[in-house]
Amino acid sequence: MCWRVLRRIRDRNIWVIYATIVLLGIAYGTSIAVLAVHLDAHHIPELAMGGLAASFALGIVSFSIPAGWLVRRAGAKVTLIGALAGYAICVCTFPYLDTLVGLSVARFFDGAFSVGVWVAAETALLARSDRENKGLVMSLYAISLAIGYVIGPLVASGVARVWGTGAAFLVAGGLALAAIAVVVFALERKRQGTASADRDREVEAPRSTSGQIFWRTKTSCFATFSYGYFQASVVLFLPLYLIRAKQVPPDRTILVTAFFAAGMLAMSSWAGRLGDKHGHLLVMRVLGAIGGAMVASFVVLPSFPLMCAAVFVAGATLASISPVSLALQGVVTPAHDLERANAFYNAAYAAGMLVGPALSGLLFKRYGGAAMLFHLAALWACFVALTVVFAGDDPSAQRRQASLLLPR
Repeated sequence: MCWRVLRRIRDRNIWVIYATIVLLGIAYGTSIAVLAVHLDAHHIPELAMGGLAASFALGIVSFSIPAGWLVRRAGAKVTLIGALAGYAICVCTFPYLDTLVGLSVARFFDGAFSVGVWVAAETALLARSDRENKGLVMSLYAISLAIGYVIGPLVASGVARVWGTGAAFLVAGGLALAAIAVVVFALERKRQGTASADRDREVEAPRSTSGQIFWRTKTSCFATFSYGYFQASVVLFLPLYLIRAKQVPPDRTILVTAFFAAGMLAMSSWAGRLGDKHGHLLVMRVLGAIGGAMVASFVVLPSFPLMCAAVFVAGATLASISPVSLALQGVVTPAHDLERANAFYNAAYAAGMLVGPALSGLLFKRYGGAAMLFHLAALWACFVALTVVFAGDDPSAQRRQASLLLPR
């Protein structure tokens, strides 16, 4: 299977980007694993910690569109180098910050430089991948980042035990510098490969307006908005629901994240290949329906093992929507408009991160965790409905409809 994947992805630059993202993911996982401990040591209250998460999302929203402009003007390689360097500087300042204002500024630019990396990497991957491989390419991109998130906490645990939590942030910065070295020495600046001729022809075509790009990618943008909304909400409130409503011991709630990530790792590549074969929007619809049902089932599940199984399925479905939605975006967007499309996509993700926790927290406080979970399930139901209404957005659906009209 691995050999077949290698044969399908022939552009070595795609694998260079994967290596870069693995290193960045380890840096993310290392810094995030000790962030709460660092904040608590500096007596930052829980409410303010939520504000720092909002600062991170605000940085993403603010710099998503400029990141797309920068990728178009300077290229993906230069943008990657600059954004990785900015992230390294931000994360290395964390051990020396002890005020809420300083931490908020650092988290804002953490988000700003992170979205620069995402837009540049996603644009390069979509531009370099063949049309029939975009789902596979983007699912492996998501897996690369997830692998880093798995390894990062292990690194943080060892470093913090020996040198303290502050050293973990410096290690994260060092990993970002290693990622820069990979980009500088291994990534080609100009695109090459089977899709280059198509891109050259598309560059000659007139550029789309921002409104046309957003409308063309609306289902992908709503998918990532829903995932950002869902992800930011459940990270904060699902553990509280399990502790208060289901009497799950606090230390066991840590396993929830592991099961979610395991589901995502198990399913993402399959979801990507199914999308390439049967249509990305169709696969997203099925994943959203199953995942939304899993979220709603949390209210009635009687035991923690069953909840972990539901979390695994939710991770396998809902987390797998993200790379498939990116693949759909790459299929419906001309290559010369990918930078701006990816900027809109990441802005939608950050908008979900900003809105989700606020509304979910309000529902949780007033009506309880069950209402909060039902409203998240309703969000995914809205997404599924949108994929039905705009099923024609997927070229695969258009081809299937045309084939049904052909005389036999």
